Parts: sequence; structure tokens; C-alpha cells
Amino acid sequence: TECPWAHEAMDFLTKHNLPFEERDILTNETWKEEVETATGQNKSPTLNIDGTWVPDAGVEDIAKALNITL
Repeated sequence: TECPWAHEAMDFLTKHNLPFEERDILTNETWKEEVETATGQNKSPTLNIDGTWVPDAGVEDIAKALNITL
């Protein structure tokens, strides 16, 4: 993906040794529909963390959802 915010999110997850699956919603209509249905939007990055959606997530949002202190 070319999204700098998505790269930042993936770098954060990698730094904390947290596994993730990258899904490009610009190239896969099914994934895009899944995000839109769950969150009402299609912004990147949007994470699904153990069933909790974190739309348009920054590192602070991700850390909060994962209970990681920055």
C-alpha cells in the first residue's frame, strides 16, 4: 500500500511483534464492503482487533485498543 498512515500502523504492529494481515481495500471489493459495513466508512488504516473495529486508526488509537502504553 502507498498510504503513509497504513505503513505507520503496520510498522507499529511489527515493532510490537503483533501479527497482522494486510488487506488492500482499494484492490478487493469484498474487503472494502466488509470495512464499510462494519464501520460506515472506508478509510485507511482500519483495523479489526479481535472483533473490535478501529477505523481511520493512528498509532495512538491502535495502542489504546491493544492496551499498549506509548
